[in-house]
Amino acid sequence: MEQKLEQLAAWRAQSAAGGGERRITQQRASGKGTARERLAALLDPGTFTEIDSFVRQEPSTGAGDAPIGEGVVTGWGRIHGRPVFCYSQDFTIFGGSVGELHSRKICKVMDLAYRAGSPIVGINDSGGARIQEGVDALGAYGEIFARNARLSGVVPQISVVLGPCAGGAVYSPALTDFTFVADHVSKMFITGPQVTKAATGEDVTFEELGGAAAHSTKSGVAHFRARSESECLSMVRSLFAYLPSNNTDAPPAAEPVAPPGSPDELLSVVPTAPNKGYDVREVLRRVLDGGQLLEVHQEFALNAVVGFGRLGGQVVGVIANQPRVLAGCLDIDASDKIARFVRFCDAFNIPLITFVDVPGFLPGVAQEHRGIIRHGAKILYAYAEATVPKIAVILRKAYGGAYVAMSSRGIGSDLAFAWPTAEIAVMGPEGAAQILYKNELAHAADPTALLAERTREYRERYANPYVACARGMIDDVLDPRETRPRLIDALAALADKREDRPPKKHGNIPL
Repeated sequence: MEQKLEQLAAWRAQSAAGGGERRITQQRASGKGTARERLAALLDPGTFTEIDSFVRQEPSTGAGDAPIGEGVVTGWGRIHGRPVFCYSQDFTIFGGSVGELHSRKICKVMDLAYRAGSPIVGINDSGGARIQEGVDALGAYGEIFARNARLSGVVPQISVVLGPCAGGAVYSPALTDFTFVADHVSKMFITGPQVTKAATGEDVTFEELGGAAAHSTKSGVAHFRARSESECLSMVRSLFAYLPSNNTDAPPAAEPVAPPGSPDELLSVVPTAPNKGYDVREVLRRVLDGGQLLEVHQEFALNAVVGFGRLGGQVVGVIANQPRVLAGCLDIDASDKIARFVRFCDAFNIPLITFVDVPGFLPGVAQEHRGIIRHGAKILYAYAEATVPKIAVILRKAYGGAYVAMSSRGIGSDLAFAWPTAEIAVMGPEGAAQILYKNELAHAADPTALLAERTREYRERYANPYVACARGMIDDVLDPRETRPRLIDALAALADKREDRPPKKHGNIPL
């Protein structure tokens, strides 16, 4: 037995050695941790259990004395005490490239996550498909993608890109729920700079083409960006504080924490002047538990704010228009951002709270030609499809189709509240006055003064929350200081909400 145990220890040491000391030194010199170091930073201390650590290619495949491990470390551990399955690609072995056995290890741990009803976290650091395995490597990717789709909406899937993620490899993170990147180490692209230049003439660097900032601010591929690997993995842990383990569990509750400051501050946060901008986060900070919001896509589509917070200790998904960017108008990117977040929350039993201050969809030829109609329809579809509790609070402007899209009663919001500053109408009061009183304005001695008067009259007569209340489209007008307790009370009332839908395979969201 002693000899057998010595043999076991030798195999374990060889597995833990990865691609060897030289390659590990190179990995660290490039500012990157090893696969196991990353898992240790992600998981609760001492909780990682590795499986398939001795997998390697047989000499008959032409690999010779192939390193043990196949370029990926797989297993499970805990985050905040809850089970999480995970894999971490090891760039020191074959550059973390994906071949048949590499894929088989990832697929096994994904299957375990599915059967256990636990989240899956993948740390990506790979040069792409293993060229020497040819079509088998491509088939291996397909096996991973198929599981990404199968697990979607069943268990949370998190991708952490801490190295190259190129070619077909990018589609696994794209199929997961959230993608994390870190400055200087994360690189995601379909084709590299050389191919891009040959095909288009564009001369770009890896960082410009697919670095962390590019995907966090421009493409929207990345949901969270960190300054370092350690901060990135810490952010993943922060996200897990809001997520259930699977689609049949409730999100983790916490002790309620009052927001900072006084509720009286809400009386002055939103300007009464409809054309004056403000930061909607200042409203959220005074309503949510502890004033805390974990923003998703914080650097993308800045005219909308989405993220996770708590009300009375209960996790909620928060969606808000941002009036200080594009006046809070909905454009193509904001539509995608909101719709995707709404659908995630609905899949994982997270109630939706929507704060509305939207003058409409962003006008312009570029938006029309790029498909604002199709993209805007995604918000309508996502809210209408969602069966979790949905509550809307109209802070100020709510005009036209954008009002309908932002969780209105018409598309299924359970409760809709408004502040006294709310303006709910087909269009803005000034535009409406220009149309309704066109002839009168054309013959007026002072058209500007008359327009101002007619706009004021329209606002007072039609664009106020009491008209919508009279029609049952708004359930109550709130003193802003009542917002937090009323939302907490409403969530408690809707806690056991049930909603039947027609049986079908699935709908056809306008992608």
